[in-house]
Parts: sequence; structure tokens; C-alpha cells
Amino acid sequence: MPAAPTIVWFRRDLRVSDHTALHRAAQSGTPVVPVFIFDPAILGAPETGARRTAFLLEALQSLAANLEHLGAKLLYRRGPPEKELLAVARETGAKKILLNKDVEPYSRKRDEKVARMAKEEGLEIEACDDLMIQSPGKVQRAAGGPYTVFTPYARAALAIPPSDPLPRPAKLTGLSKGKGIPLPELRSLGLAPCDIPVPPAGEKAAQQLLKDFVSKNLRRYEAIRNFPLADGTSRLSPHLRLGTISVRTVLAAARRARADDPSAKKQIDVFISELIWRDFYKQILWEYPHVAEGSFRKEYDRVEWENRKDLFQAWCEGRTGFPIVDAAMRQLNQTGWMHNRLRMIVASFLTKDLLVSWQWGERYFMQQLFDGDLAANNGGWQWAAGTGTDAQPYFRIFNPTSQAERFDPDGKFISRYVPEVDSLKYPAPIVDHARQRVRALAMYKQARG
Repeated sequence: MPAAPTIVWFRRDLRVSDHTALHRAAQSGTPVVPVFIFDPAILGAPETGARRTAFLLEALQSLAANLEHLGAKLLYRRGPPEKELLAVARETGAKKILLNKDVEPYSRKRDEKVARMAKEEGLEIEACDDLMIQSPGKVQRAAGGPYTVFTPYARAALAIPPSDPLPRPAKLTGLSKGKGIPLPELRSLGLAPCDIPVPPAGEKAAQQLLKDFVSKNLRRYEAIRNFPLADGTSRLSPHLRLGTISVRTVLAAARRARADDPSAKKQIDVFISELIWRDFYKQILWEYPHVAEGSFRKEYDRVEWENRKDLFQAWCEGRTGFPIVDAAMRQLNQTGWMHNRLRMIVASFLTKDLLVSWQWGERYFMQQLFDGDLAANNGGWQWAAGTGTDAQPYFRIFNPTSQAERFDPDGKFISRYVPEVDSLKYPAPIVDHARQRVRALAMYKQARG
């Protein structure tokens, strides 16, 4: 009697290389039924934007082609995941569901529903560690409990040997059974068309980006990473967010480069620390899920933000009268990406100059970014606002003028996105930085009691 098929449920892991759940399914020798489910709860969330979804659709096309090459067809379904997976199991005769764990609060609740359904229906389910270098909850303090400060977390995480990336399956045994829908378009998912070009998505594009970064910028990463005009970052964040490349693959490439060129160790180690920051924020979200809804340091939920809509709109549109802030926001609006140094500058400006809640900025970023990731975005915003774990102190307030002088000394990045900066058309600053700094400090002190 032939073995019952295994469902592999793809979510934020849209690749076939170094994919733990797919690897285990392939090793089992059973027919594989790959499934991706368009979840109405995610599609209808206010932070879901057309840009990230357009990138998702491109990545799914790539995944489907890769799976077909291996011998299996990707089924698209739409509806509550527990109901759709049960339907696929009944249609195909599958007896097992394999998936890779997620750390986001909604994802965990969703997966608990699926696990309850599987138990009731007599289906085996296995959740694999795949999302991070070290699995959530693994890196713990010697006295017990999670780290809430990055440096000791990084030290402990780096002391644990990372897993090697898993090979791509040579072949999969597919199955002709199982119903799917055509890959939907944005409009049919209830979203407007994407307003800007979508960057190349999928596994091949991610691998090429990694190759280019290693050959061009990795060995000088620490020296150039803070200068927006240098474009010295990897640009892998949208791919890591959707899992078109695994963080283990990126780490392995960095470690190989470091072994090949010991003189570049300092530069490469700074890049590796950025990968550890990614893990750290996911660990925080796993251990402290309340950060998705409010401040990690709960006393800062008492901050009485002014939340002036006119100031927020000016920030969104890049017309604050502060050139580096406006250039950064226009980069975001025009490209769906923003340099990390600029993310820190505009987040500090929104919260500590305009006195607008970090949660307003967090949501706007999620709607506009191709790489919008709850853990990283939330962690970055709370760091800048001074409300999070291991945060920039509330009394440290970036001066946008000195930041521009330091990281765009010739003004070339600003001129690229704000060509009118030296003309009469450019607006005067909408706030006085020195005055707002005093007001911000008073606002935070009041919340701290």
C-alpha cells in the first residue's frame, strides 16, 4: 500500500533550499503536497500593504516553478488555514502536516488552531525550527530566562555553533490530487495595484543578491554601511522576511568569506551582528508578545503623544523642511525601501520632534516597505522611541541636521530625493528642533513618573 502523502505548508519560507520542513518531507519518501494559503485575517489587517503582497505574489511564482522542477505542484488555497488544510488532507489522503514555526503572536494562535484541528482529525503535525539562526527560546541567560539586552544575547548566540544549511531536495514525489485556485492578483485579494515597480523576488534573485553583496560590499561593510549614498547594505531584507533565502545561508556565506579573508574579519563581524539583531528581535517577540501591541517598557504606554495629524502627514510625504528626513521618506515612498541609518533618523524625528506615537510610524512603514517584518520593524521603532528592550534612551534625541552632516556630508543623497532643497520651493522646518527636544524630554519624564 502506498504511503500517505505529507502536506508541506509554506508561509514565510518560500524556497526549496535549506527548508527544514520540505527537507524532512523529502527524506520521508512520501508524496509531498506543497500548500500556500491566502489567509483572510492577514489580508484584511490594516498593516497589510499592496507592496509586500505584490512581492509575495512574485515570490510564490518562483517557488511554484522550483517545486514543479522538483516534481511537485504548489497548491494555492484561500480561507482560514485550519479549514483549508483539513480540506487538502481529505482531498489528497494526507496524514501529516509539516510546517516551519513562526514567532508572531497571530501566527502562533493560528498554528495552535491548526494543531487542534489536526489532533481532532487524527492528523500528525510537526512544526520545525527554521526561521532563525538559533531557534526561539534556545538562547537563555545562565541564570535562566531570556536576554533583554542585545550584547550579552549576541555573545551567547555566537557561542552556539550554527546549523549548516540543508541541501535542496534532488527530487520530490508529487501528487495529482488536491484542488487549488489560480495565483490571485492584488485586486482579487482586496488590495489596490502596487504603485511602484516590484523588485525581483524569489530564490534565484535572493541568491544573486547575496553573491553580489559578498563580492562587492561585505568586506567593507562596517566602513560604508551608515552612508545612504554608498548603498553598501545587502538589500536582502525583503527576501529574509519572506524566506526566499534562509538566514543560515546568508550566515554561512559570511563565515566563508571571513575564513577566506581574515583581514576583513572586523567588517564581516559587523554584518553578522546585524543577522544576530534580526534573531534578537524575533526572540523578544517570542518571549514578550505584548510588544506587538504596546511598549516593551510598559511605563511608556503612558506617554501622552500629541499625535498631530498634519505633522504626521507632512512626515509621511517628506515635506517637513528637514532635508535628511524628507529625502528618507521620499526614498521609502518611491522605492519601498529605506536605508537603516535613515530609518533611525526618521523614527527619532517622528517621536521626539513631532511628538507622534511610534506606533503610527510603525504601521506606515509596514504599509510601505517591501521588507516590512513585525519583529524587526517593531524592534527598530521601539529602539528609536526609547520604549523598547535595549533601546536608545529616551533622552538621546537625534539632531537631523548633524545626522545629515555626518552621513551625507556632500548632500548628494538629499539632492537625489529632494532636488528643490536649495530653492525657494523648499518649505521651512515645520518644528523647531531645540524647542521640541525640551518638550519631548518633559513628555517622557512625565510618563516615567
